[in-house]
Amino acid sequence: MTSSIRDLLRAVPALTGSAPPFDPLSAPDDPTELFVAWLDEALAADIAEPHAMTLSTVDAEGRPDARTLILKDVDRVGWAFGSTLSSVKGRQLAMHPAAALSFWWPGQVRAVRVRGPVVQASTEESAADLAARSAAAREGVAEGDWALWRVVPEQIEFWQGAADRRHLRLMYERRGDGWSHAVVNGAQREDAG
Repeated sequence: MTSSIRDLLRAVPALTGSAPPFDPLSAPDDPTELFVAWLDEALAADIAEPHAMTLSTVDAEGRPDARTLILKDVDRVGWAFGSTLSSVKGRQLAMHPAAALSFWWPGQVRAVRVRGPVVQASTEESAADLAARSAAAREGVAEGDWALWRVVPEQIEFWQGAADRRHLRLMYERRGDGWSHAVVNGAQREDAG
């Protein structure tokens, strides 16, 4: 990178949004509740496309791959998205059924990261998801090629940025049928629940 590009990039403002109030020590035990609350706040603040997320997978050689998709649902099973089985992501998930999701809401200086194994929904549920798409979005999808998948979260991080770079990280980790969560600041970890 030339110094002029580096200087240009350093001059671009970062973390210019306005973070809503958030007390991690009063966060719910279930991270899905917190995600829905943050999503509701993003919608209320007119954040553009708050349901857009980056889906990261790995290829046959273990190289990471990422693309932007739309979150379809969050339920007790996991975080849902759809695509064709024959797509690059579909083939990668068939080989390595694990993924990471990343949400970024710059207007609120918030991000959410989700990691875990991926499970494919039933044929009926996948067909219903395809049927819910517009006719134009269904064009070119071969019969039986559409799938709905869910990332079954094992780890979820809620990140809220700060102008002074003292960012807040609240990490949830699956523990059996429940969750533990803690505030993580660098090497420090403080239980939040």
